Amino acid sequence: MSTRMPISKSTGSFSERIEALGAALSAADSVLIGAGAGLSTSAGFTYSGARFERYFSDFAAKYGFRDMYSGGFYPFETREEFWAYWSRYIMINRYMDAPKPVYDDLFSLVKDKDYFVLTTNVDHCFQKAGFDKNRLFYTQGDYGLFQCSKPCRQETYDNESAVREMFERQSDMRVPTELLPVCPRCGRPMSMNLRADESFVEDEGWHRAARRYADFLRSHARGRILFLELGVGYNTPGIVKYPFWEMTCRNPDAAYACVNLGEASCPGQIAERSVCIESDIGGVLGALLDLNPRKTGNIPDI
Repeated sequence: MSTRMPISKSTGSFSERIEALGAALSAADSVLIGAGAGLSTSAGFTYSGARFERYFSDFAAKYGFRDMYSGGFYPFETREEFWAYWSRYIMINRYMDAPKPVYDDLFSLVKDKDYFVLTTNVDHCFQKAGFDKNRLFYTQGDYGLFQCSKPCRQETYDNESAVREMFERQSDMRVPTELLPVCPRCGRPMSMNLRADESFVEDEGWHRAARRYADFLRSHARGRILFLELGVGYNTPGIVKYPFWEMTCRNPDAAYACVNLGEASCPGQIAERSVCIESDIGGVLGALLDLNPRKTGNIPDI
């Protein structure tokens, strides 16, 4: 589907669009969730402002960056300082719970549906909320995994104990040298299992998840499926957004929904089967939970 085609946004009041989304969710036999960074932001995993100042004020004072994302690209002089930064980063964005129950609300809405999740998020929030790990495909990696920095094998390694120890024992923005993570196979330095360049490791777990996602798509190529896009921007639209548009266009029984605080839109070709809501995702999910489907009677068209 060409991205040059006319783009539409839903009209109507907020309550009308919530009702339309609730109707689409009720009518769907299956739901494919496509989740981006905006979903975790709504859940409270913000990378700037007060949360950044709370955990990284010392790094901000020394180096001048003002958000976690920028700090992740800083060329620290030593690996001791690099891992002091990254162990904090991983600790608060992977092993601490999100401040708001947005993922829990989402699970409540879809847990009784035939669902699958495709996400570019790497913070493990879906599994914490109760989503079945066999219905998740983390395409871009996981903060909770290490890999060899120059992959000697397509393997990843759980990092929780190492990250917690680096987090607890660091001082003066450095971790003890003996805690620096190294590959158990070749001894090279470890790195995070995040898709940043061609060194990203797609281990067997990644490939199993990819096959499950492909199986889900094949088995739901027809029928009443809701493509529910949450917090997806245009950094990597080829993973979620554009495929969701194309699959909705191909399936006349499918519906598409886009919820994004910054921009929510869809191609004109699928506008009659779409609901686009520019609003905080947590507020939208809360409003959906407040709907009583037993009072709606017949499911209205969207």
